[in-house]
Amino acid sequence: MKIAVAADHGGYPLKAEIMTHLSAEGHEVTDLGCNSATESVDYPDYAVLVARAVVSGSADFGIALCGTGIGISIAANKISGVRAALVHDLTTARLAREHNNANVLCLGARTTDSALALACVDAFLKAQPEARHQARLDKITALEQSALQE
Repeated sequence: MKIAVAADHGGYPLKAEIMTHLSAEGHEVTDLGCNSATESVDYPDYAVLVARAVVSGSADFGIALCGTGIGISIAANKISGVRAALVHDLTTARLAREHNNANVLCLGARTTDSALALACVDAFLKAQPEARHQARLDKITALEQSALQE
């Protein structure tokens, strides 16, 4: 799979671990920044890079990290076509794909230890969307499209 990964400074150390893990699993990984844990940057700038990579099709999935995962997930979800899910455990990682067909996984580097984060990445990527939830996803798409027309 092609996976775009980005983080702000708070997520940088975990981003590096995730990218190493993904590469070892045979995924094609694109690093969209940032490149330092010490230089303060703004998470919306990195959320949009991951979101646009997924929407454009240059990446199959995105992974976005910040300190808590909250801000970067909010910012990523502002891009039409993105379903970014902030997850905290294996269940939410799996269900984000199965029930919501999420295409961007968001994690909090200050709230999730690296072993759990890597397990969440694996659970997210292995899960498959369940067709029984499509009507709900269609409603989300309709809401997104109506917001664009307002």
